[in-house]
Amino acid sequence: MSSRTVIRNGLVITASDEIHADVLIEDGRVVALATTGTPAAESWTAEKTIDATGKYVIPGGVDAHTHMELPFGGTFASDTFETGTRAAAWGGTTTIVDFAVQSVGRSLREGLDAWNAKADGNCAIDYAFHMIVSDVNQETLKEMDLLVQEGVTSFKQFMAYPGVFYSDDGQILRAMQRSAENGGLIMMHAENGIAIDVLVEQALARGETDPRFHGEVRKALLEAEATHRAIKLAQVAGAPLYVVHVSAQEAVAELARARDEGLNVFGETCPQYLFLSTDNLAEPDFEGSKYVCSTPLRPKEHQAALWRGLRTNDLQVVSTDHCPFCFVGQKELGRGDFSKIPNGLPGVENRMDLLHQAVVDGHISRRRWIEIACATPARMFGLYPKKGTIAPGADADIVIYDPHAEQVMSVETHHMNVDYSAYEGKRVTGQVETVLSRGEPVITEREFTGRAGHGVYTPRSTCQYLL
Repeated sequence: MSSRTVIRNGLVITASDEIHADVLIEDGRVVALATTGTPAAESWTAEKTIDATGKYVIPGGVDAHTHMELPFGGTFASDTFETGTRAAAWGGTTTIVDFAVQSVGRSLREGLDAWNAKADGNCAIDYAFHMIVSDVNQETLKEMDLLVQEGVTSFKQFMAYPGVFYSDDGQILRAMQRSAENGGLIMMHAENGIAIDVLVEQALARGETDPRFHGEVRKALLEAEATHRAIKLAQVAGAPLYVVHVSAQEAVAELARARDEGLNVFGETCPQYLFLSTDNLAEPDFEGSKYVCSTPLRPKEHQAALWRGLRTNDLQVVSTDHCPFCFVGQKELGRGDFSKIPNGLPGVENRMDLLHQAVVDGHISRRRWIEIACATPARMFGLYPKKGTIAPGADADIVIYDPHAEQVMSVETHHMNVDYSAYEGKRVTGQVETVLSRGEPVITEREFTGRAGHGVYTPRSTCQYLL
């Protein structure tokens, strides 16, 4: 038996259009849009009608950078795939792309299988995987080809974290050369980890142990240098490059220069860099540890360059890098030594609302909001037009969004499995009301009506955003 739902009277917003239209959903997919009040729309019948009068009807968010259950710094990210995807749904995100991790000395396949096992049957929304490549060798390079064929089409490397995830320039070049052949996309954590480790050691020797020094040693110039180096290596390899969590204006300048030269170089930033700063890292009584992430928060003056980059398309995507660690018992591992604070912030539930606030504040347009949070991440990572838009044939991943509702972000009301909010007390305008995932209601008028196991693994095609 087919099931039909119609969403009536809303303002449908995609990356390309804003139109007062009704949306017809059948068997989990969008089958038609028609202007509200026209005979075509009025003729539709359905088992369920959702009235979106006065609301936005937008595609479900695509968060292309999350870390559920990630082992890091002697502990694990506090959100499981179950709690993390449920929180994502509360925030209007209907697809995540998480990171499977290759351990040094192990195969890519082993890492991917481990992450599939963590996620399988536990997700409230659909999910896919990138692959963290920690150990580049001939076998790894062959496995990259196989993974691309299977729909794992992006590979993350680290210029940071020596001894953990770090790859040297030769390993990076080899992986980039392989991706140039197989169609994969290299994602880069661009910070000069070798130099940063020297600065960490020197800071601790001077007795500089507080969380704020995390930001001071991970210098913006070392993000910019690594970004420049990654771009040049990609250029040598003839490969596209996606730089994750860009935080510094100097790094944005490197990306802009490369794009002006016509290179397939892309940049992502995150809400924490747009809304938080080193002022948070400097909060007293070890509170600053809540804001330790890498790349680090920057002084406020960097924010203008990030917003400008989002408007000019020198930055294409806003993801969260959601990697939560509780303040009690996890962030506290770094008391007396900032280098032992687990790196990561919670945010998967906050992204869509914070970016709507950016619309309210005049930083970006409504369509750009949808572009950077839904459509471009779907295109960048081979999920479009199944995800990221509202169009015939697309999955019915749809959010009814109330642009007038006001809320205060707080640990008291969020659904992420972490004991603090990075945006505690922040007032924002706009709130998710109802969320459909493949036509199934996951959030219904601010109540969770989904279930673990509804979300399915989603293979991806190669990057659809190349010049």
